[in-house]
Amino acid sequence: MTDRPPLPSAFTRLSSASALTLSAEQLALAAAPLAAVVVLGVGATETALLQVAQTLPFLLLAIPFGLLVDRHSPRRFLLGAEMLRAVTLLSVVALLLLGALTFPALLALGLIGAIGTVAFSVGVPATVPALVDRERLVDANRWIELGRSTAYIAGPALGGALVSFVGASTAFIVATVVCGAAVALLSRLALPVRPAAKRRELAFRSLGEGLRFALRHELLRPMILTSMIFNIGWFLVQAVFMVHAIDRVGMTPATVGIALGVSGAGGLLSAFAVRWLSARLPLGALMIVGPICGLLAAVFLMSTLWIPSSQIVFAAFFLFGFGPVLWAISTTALRQAVTPLPLLGRVSSLMIVSTYGARPLGAGLAAVTSALFGLDWCLVAAVVVFAAQLIVALASRLPKIRRLPQDAPEPASASGASPAR
Repeated sequence: MTDRPPLPSAFTRLSSASALTLSAEQLALAAAPLAAVVVLGVGATETALLQVAQTLPFLLLAIPFGLLVDRHSPRRFLLGAEMLRAVTLLSVVALLLLGALTFPALLALGLIGAIGTVAFSVGVPATVPALVDRERLVDANRWIELGRSTAYIAGPALGGALVSFVGASTAFIVATVVCGAAVALLSRLALPVRPAAKRRELAFRSLGEGLRFALRHELLRPMILTSMIFNIGWFLVQAVFMVHAIDRVGMTPATVGIALGVSGAGGLLSAFAVRWLSARLPLGALMIVGPICGLLAAVFLMSTLWIPSSQIVFAAFFLFGFGPVLWAISTTALRQAVTPLPLLGRVSSLMIVSTYGARPLGAGLAAVTSALFGLDWCLVAAVVVFAAQLIVALASRLPKIRRLPQDAPEPASASGASPAR
């Protein structure tokens, strides 16, 4: 079998910018709470507020940003988003160097920077199909996820090390430089010109069109529902994992950190393996590996209630990392293939909202379950939730998909969805 030709240089520039953006984001996400504690001396309530500020824009702005991506130049949108993030990081650096950083300022800059992150997260998947041929979408999304997994492993570790050994200002300087490199790449990104819309619909009508298309589509609907249920289960686990691992399994903070690193390594291995797997498995089978891994991981973690073993925890977190990346790569490619380009920003934003909106639901479910029945039942409930996401995926047409559809989807209509093969 001959090697595939390289992906277009414009996509390489976009994927490199995405990797740099995610690296800067993860660096800053690790450095911000550490700086808040070490430099500003805040407590748990303040760090929780910082977490809220850095995630709230995903819930509030993803769908409006999807509409903007569909209506305006994706290049300007991506470039503007990254420049906004660069300005906020540079502002934190300046305040740190001047000794003028306060917690309200860090909170506000974290919120503004997260707005840029949301915009970029919506813009990238909506831009890829304009740069890559349909048959190369899985390969293209593999590179996007490879950059994401690498950033998720290296960013927090580097951010923590820089804050610990050379100070918070250095960590934010590095993040700013990385973010600036992404801006430089995006400034040279050439995208095909989209045809102008014949008429501009009202915003609410346009948003409703994207929502109806996604929720009526026989493939997009189970994708959204499966991802939402998965994230409820994942954050149900996340909410109680630290207490369970230390108090029940007997793990130390160091071995808990290893478990989180194993999850990132699983995602990285998955991104490397997807090309080999996609050549041997139908696309539907490749997608279903993700929900299966989620359920197996939840069962492994629940088993530590009776067999308190850190090795079992490592295996569970490896699966938590490996499966979702396979799911993300394959379902993103299918979503891009079946969604008309003028709707892709809105559909991608709906995926982001369903993913991030599910996270507080999972954490809230953990809080209620733990208060009423005890921590052990949170892990049991997680198995039930992960079983539900697998059932939703298996009951849909997703497992029957053998390959990406060859024909471009018809222009969107509010009355129906494009058929998939």
